[in-house]
Formats: sequence, structure tokens, C-alpha cells
Amino acid sequence: MRFGIVVFPGSNCDEDALYAARDVFGQDAEYLWHKDADLKGADVLILPGGFAHGDYLRTGAMARFSPIMAPVRAFAERGGPVLGICNGFQILLEAGLLPGAMLRNRGLKYRCEHVYLRVEQTDTPFTSAATAGQVLKMPIGHGEGNYFAPPEMLKTIEANHQVVLRYTDPQGRVDEAWSPNGSVNAIAALCNDARNVVGMMPHPERACEALLGGVDGRVIFDSIVRSPKGFALQGIGRRLQPSQTA
Repeated sequence: MRFGIVVFPGSNCDEDALYAARDVFGQDAEYLWHKDADLKGADVLILPGGFAHGDYLRTGAMARFSPIMAPVRAFAERGGPVLGICNGFQILLEAGLLPGAMLRNRGLKYRCEHVYLRVEQTDTPFTSAATAGQVLKMPIGHGEGNYFAPPEMLKTIEANHQVVLRYTDPQGRVDEAWSPNGSVNAIAALCNDARNVVGMMPHPERACEALLGGVDGRVIFDSIVRSPKGFALQGIGRRLQPSQTA
């Protein structure tokens, strides 16, 4: 399986994502510069964390106009798996590939710590190896991770079971005191209607080796690499013709 790691000016977790895919999980992986016109045969796309274009205007507001986003959109519309991590989640929101928006954290402070997450849905390419209700521990590092959606949109999101992960206490109970940023309904990760595009604020690529303090992030990569659903997705990138990714 080939991973494409999209790099924007200001990305700073691209090497972590590449390392996880290539060196931890033994997959082909390469960088895709934000000005690239195609996806170079990628089967899976990761939009990594960082501060794309310095987070000027709003997080992800400038990155959404990068040339690479047209083929990313086409890839997603064809059912290709796309994972946005932290800043990548923010970019997917700004690009309209996921619903809602990000606000400044409650308390207006940058939060860098480990959080607990309850798995809500296992029918996405990135959670199929998890179990519903499973509690994961992963690190975060963001200043604008306060997910927001207006009431009617939020109602639709919940009705469609698009919430993939929620912030909880260590026992998996939703508790406002354990939410690091004030996200509505404790939303930490979200998918689109088709369930192939997932955005998450926690960093699974930083939780794939015990030396880094935990391995719960492995379930995200295990899902796409080793599950039957993941294997079924191999070759999607190579089936896209150049005219379909421009």
C-alpha cells in the first residue's frame, strides 16, 4: 500500500506521518508537495499536522486553495481514504470535505498533552481495527481544536453517526472537565457521509511506539493497512487517471 503525505509550507508532522507509515508499518510512502498536480499513485492520503501557511487568516484557510487539493478532492470523491490529522483536519473542514469548523480552544490556550478518546464508529477505513467503546490514549498539540457545528448540522452529524472519536475520561465517560478544547459534543474526530474521509485532532502517528509513551495510535494505521477493508482499498490511487486528478 502506498501512502501519500501531503506537505504544505508550515507542515511539521509530515516526517512523523511518513515514519509511521514507512518505518513502523513497512508501507511505501512519499511526500506530496502542495503544488503537485497529481497524487503519484497513492492509495491513502494523509494531511498531517502543523501550521500550513503559518495559519494566517484561519487555520487551513489558505491551504484549501493549494493545487494539490483538487486531486485530493477527486480522490475522496472516488472513495479513496483520506486522513486529516490536527492541521490536516482543519484543512479538510475549510475545504468542505468535512462539515463544521474549528474555533480557538476554550480558555484560548495551546494544549499539548495526552487525552482519552472513545471510539464511536468502526465503519471507517481508519477505525475498522478498533472496537466500539474502546478507550484510546493519544497526544494532542493545538490551539484551535474546538470543533463547532451549528445545531441543525450537529443534529445531522449525530444522526448519521459521523462522530468517530470523542474526548472522555479514562473510563470512557464524556465529561466536560476532560475535554481539552471545549469541542461541541466532545467531538475529537469526524468522518464524511461516505465515511472514507476522517479528520481527527489527536496525533496517532505520535503514538505508534512504546518509546514515545504509547501505542494506541497504531489502531488507526492497523485499520487501513491490515484489515480486509484496508486491503480492498489498495490500488485506488493507481486506478485514477491523470485527467481524473487534475
